[in-house]
Amino acid sequence: MKSTIFKIAILSLFFVPELKAQEAIPETYINPLDLDYTYMVYNSSKNISYRSGADPAVVEFRGEYYMFVTRSFGYWHSTDLVNWEFIKPKQWFFEGSNAPTAFNHKDSLLYFAGDPAGYGSILYTDDPKSGEWTPTASISNNIQDSELFIDDDGKTYLYWGSSNVHPLKVKMLNKDDRMLETGVQKELINLVEEEHGWERFGENNFHPTLKEGYMEGASMTKHNGKYYLQYAAPGTQFNVYADGAYVGESPLGPFEYMPNNPMSFKPGGFTKGAGHGITMKQTNGQYWHFATMALASNSHWERRLAMFPTYFDEEGLMYTNTHYGDYPRYAPSHPSKAGEHNGWMLLSYKGKTTVSSSKMQIKKSTSTDGEFDITEMPEKTNNKGEILSEVLTDESPKSFWVAEANDDKQWVEIEMLSPGNIFALQINYHDHESGIYTRTDGLRHRFTVEVSQDGSNWNPVIDRSKSYKDSPNAYIVLSQPVKAKYVRYNNIEVPGNNFALSEIRVFGKGLGKKPAKVKSFNVEREEDRRNANFSWDKVKGAQGYNIRWGIAPDKLYHSWLVYVVTEHLMRNLDRDQKYYFTIEAFNENGISERTEIIPVE
Repeated sequence: MKSTIFKIAILSLFFVPELKAQEAIPETYINPLDLDYTYMVYNSSKNISYRSGADPAVVEFRGEYYMFVTRSFGYWHSTDLVNWEFIKPKQWFFEGSNAPTAFNHKDSLLYFAGDPAGYGSILYTDDPKSGEWTPTASISNNIQDSELFIDDDGKTYLYWGSSNVHPLKVKMLNKDDRMLETGVQKELINLVEEEHGWERFGENNFHPTLKEGYMEGASMTKHNGKYYLQYAAPGTQFNVYADGAYVGESPLGPFEYMPNNPMSFKPGGFTKGAGHGITMKQTNGQYWHFATMALASNSHWERRLAMFPTYFDEEGLMYTNTHYGDYPRYAPSHPSKAGEHNGWMLLSYKGKTTVSSSKMQIKKSTSTDGEFDITEMPEKTNNKGEILSEVLTDESPKSFWVAEANDDKQWVEIEMLSPGNIFALQINYHDHESGIYTRTDGLRHRFTVEVSQDGSNWNPVIDRSKSYKDSPNAYIVLSQPVKAKYVRYNNIEVPGNNFALSEIRVFGKGLGKKPAKVKSFNVEREEDRRNANFSWDKVKGAQGYNIRWGIAPDKLYHSWLVYVVTEHLMRNLDRDQKYYFTIEAFNENGISERTEIIPVE
């Protein structure tokens, strides 16, 4: 059995010599957000236990921030958009809330709605920290995925809709008379899948039988006198779940489709999806888009949350920065690069992994028909008799390993392919038959992490052995970077019946060279102009590639990150739009120069 004794005396040997001890490490965050997500009541009748966070509604109120999330039995509060504390309200909907909406009206009242039964009761408070809310009487029914918007003139609008047939709608309310309807009601927009490839249903926008995507998650942002009506498509369980926008001169429209849609899109990488969200403004004027990511392993409705910086260009087009969207990013406090990828790369990809025990190891993915492709892997050992794992460094949140026991004798050791300077780790736990349902107090993840340069002499870098923090997607930044080739996680205690992990991700800076520029990048648009095929030559030493594109050479707002492969098929383009494409290679050492931009009619 491997020793877990901490050799504190050799700590200084592992610090990176080129960085001074007093040098400040920038504040960062990572997607999916490190929150104490709630266990769902949905599917509990089937004994399916899993956490989820989806459909976020985030608002600024009196200089601080509040986040409301589907079926969470409460909400979160933050002063900096990075550290969130859960508030358990004194009055709330019986099943939590469903696709919630919230609106800050002139810092006087915070309004909220989201009854899972679809009834239009709106709550309000002037003290959200207290958890005390006052309900209005129900004003309507059959309201799903609602969005409350109060304009500067006090006129109040409720947008709603969740359907693969019906359009988004709006009705006007009287906020001064129990939010009663005024009689103004209007149909607004619907999906146009034959023109907009990204609206097509299915994983990678393909399904063998279903062609109609779901339009849902209405959200309204007013900026420079224009109204941006945002909506989600084509389905929350898919990697291509995204938010688009229509722009109008009035809250009632008419609205015009934005040519750079979708405005929030993250189809590749570790955690995928960036749909059904809300755009809010930070106190310093920076916009942020909070969105839903698809984990979709235990259930299609198993989801996580993401946060991306959002901008409006000189033409008034709204877009988000999702490039390397699940790598460490500068925190909102950064004066000039808030939300941008901070340059730390993935050191642990395809690292050789051994584990203390193994009840099972599962490779899982969402198939094109919306179900799961599942492979249970046979147990393998190395020449030392140690159990191997191939699922903990594969960049898939759906694949997972389950230990034989949930105790302090379980460990995971990763030998990275090359040594590097470690700045941060993200530890992603998996809910395997956890046996927990609804919001539960007292959950905690306790563990330690050690690193080594030779696999024999170990140095402690993280100690959460006595932590009371519940962190299903734990993100820990080291106080100073540490040079290492081996990383070892030592379990102490996790919530639920089983100790299971989907991924341990180690971030920092490699010691070698970044990859060379990609050669022979080729783009072929198919007869169905919503589709395009890509191919390129393999770059030596590259972990993967990042395809960037947009509607102009200076508007490459979209990207699709892939690992290993040298060809790719997209089905998410708009039929009548001209695009511009480029590609870059990346590895643990950095990102290559981009290729020349290719225009495609």
